Amino acid sequence: MHRTYATIALCFVAASTAELTLISWDGSSPHTFVELNDPVMGGKSTGTWSVDTAGKYGTFDGEVVDVPSLSAPGFIKASSDGSFPDLSPAFGGSIVLMVRSTTPDYKGFRMAFASGTVAPSYACSGGGSIPFSRGCFKASFTVPASDAFTAVTIPFTSFSDMWSPATGEHTKECSDDKEVCPTTKILQGIKRIELWAEGAKGKVHLEVEKIFAQPGSVTPLQEESVSAVATTNRKVPAAFDGCSGMVQDNLKFNIGTRNATYFPEESMAAAVCCDTRMLSLAETQFLFSAPDIQLFSVLEKASGVTTFYDSVCGVPLFRAPMNRTLKEFEADTNEHGWPSFRPAEVVGEHVMTNKSSGSVTSSCGTHLGSFLPDKQGARWCMDLSCISGQPLKSA
Repeated sequence: MHRTYATIALCFVAASTAELTLISWDGSSPHTFVELNDPVMGGKSTGTWSVDTAGKYGTFDGEVVDVPSLSAPGFIKASSDGSFPDLSPAFGGSIVLMVRSTTPDYKGFRMAFASGTVAPSYACSGGGSIPFSRGCFKASFTVPASDAFTAVTIPFTSFSDMWSPATGEHTKECSDDKEVCPTTKILQGIKRIELWAEGAKGKVHLEVEKIFAQPGSVTPLQEESVSAVATTNRKVPAAFDGCSGMVQDNLKFNIGTRNATYFPEESMAAAVCCDTRMLSLAETQFLFSAPDIQLFSVLEKASGVTTFYDSVCGVPLFRAPMNRTLKEFEADTNEHGWPSFRPAEVVGEHVMTNKSSGSVTSSCGTHLGSFLPDKQGARWCMDLSCISGQPLKSA
């Protein structure tokens, strides 16, 4: 599959009434960006987002390095959620970034925007590779060497919402398949903007003065449709099976509808929780917020304390929220991207934590996730796939 890069306009862009501003620091379109380092287990890439003291531009800074367990580059990104203008009048045109960089040779710059999804963070983690993760449109761009802010133009036809969550590379191009292209309807409802450094090692420094859309003239495309694909293969090949039994066939939270990204012949729960080839990996970040899962909506309706059970053997693992509110549990989970538990919520007899390696397993051997302390103290970041079981009758 060929790859479409952004067109670079080596010129300054004068303001015009046709421009539709998405992001600026002149007070006309205030948005806050939040930076996220590579959360894949063992990821070492680091970055920051800041705004200059004069409040004129934002700075995305850091370094992308290999994830040791994968021997492949990780990523850093900065994202902004909120309300953005209707860009449909610019359909057929481009996104324009007014940027400059001290690392113009870096090859992994990307921009993404989310629309047509009720879970932007989930869509921008899955890239259309898993059910209900369509709707995050990503494109690559490069930045010219210049001391001045320069316009980088990315045609809407360079974006696709089908891309690899491992590399960021498009798996389908808009030029080949119109169903992956942004439509007029998509451009009406943007909910998130993201800037990425991904899939290439190196130092990263990007200063952003403004992001806006400019119109063009192309006939609107037909809207796309999305469907889920379920699997019944809950067993891992014997040579790689680390579990004491087969994953349950009636997992909670609609988890059973997912195939594995790396091993599509397996269900996601079987791969993540049992396949020893997946020990350094995890389920898709923000899976809990997928449109067909919506974990915290389910918990809010249930009210009180929810017990999470092992997806293989059904023993109780976590009870949450404990010593905090549901909103605090949700905020903690959103900060990392996976269900995140604190000491009072751990069922100690069934949760085995190796604090040296960070690996967390259950008393029956199911791989659950990682122990990742933060400034608040001990924290267990778990794969929802592995803690969505039904209880044993005796549990």
